[in-house]
Amino acid sequence: MASRKRLLATAIPAAIGMAAAMLTLSPGTAQADELICDQYGTTVIQGRYIAQNNRWGTNEQQCINVTDSGFQLVQADGSVPTNGAPKSYPSVFDGCHYGTCAPGTRLPLRVGEINSAPSSVSYTYVDNASYNASYDIWLDPEPQTTGVSETEIMIWLNRVGPIQPIGSQTGTAQVAGQQWEVWTGHNGGNDVISFVAPSALNSLQFDVLDFVDVTVAHGLADPSWYITSVQAGFEPWENGAGLALNSFSSSFN
Repeated sequence: MASRKRLLATAIPAAIGMAAAMLTLSPGTAQADELICDQYGTTVIQGRYIAQNNRWGTNEQQCINVTDSGFQLVQADGSVPTNGAPKSYPSVFDGCHYGTCAPGTRLPLRVGEINSAPSSVSYTYVDNASYNASYDIWLDPEPQTTGVSETEIMIWLNRVGPIQPIGSQTGTAQVAGQQWEVWTGHNGGNDVISFVAPSALNSLQFDVLDFVDVTVAHGLADPSWYITSVQAGFEPWENGAGLALNSFSSSFN
């Protein structure tokens, strides 16, 4: 899920319109402690990544306070049914998202041409909300920079409330030194494989390729495909104020 892209089949027409709107956006210049309340407002952090408010599933107000290393969700009004798609995906991304590319990105890159892809994230959680803390990896047969890629890898470091990933649990996997539930399914727009931590992880250092390799083994991608973007943030269904992405780093060698 994660972005305007965690689509249910009935939500696709609206999401297409949202995607078209986002193509007109251009990221601004990074400012420490910059408040963003625009629905799809963005800014550059660390001179190479883009922080986005990305409120796509609700008309209620949402604001993020962006720092030089991440962001905090300071306002997250309203709620949506927990058996459907979330209301937003405030996040930081490396790569290209609906036609907007991070200024320092090397993506898209062919999986088979990447030697390593170290990444790290750190989160702060709250209890009075329903949400996941997720890291997304997008894969596509083509080096596209617009629209929705063919396969989405979701890494759920935490989930709070009566929510679950797309599809059903199909097994477990040991990746990045952690045991994960593995869920697979299709959301009406793309294939989704989710790695769900049995208990909350506040931070994670890992190689993106480790999760890609498991996805390839499940037949949901191929080494000839491209990584088009990686993203980290939160998918809230109910409330969410106080959630914070403290840090984010991504590189492709």
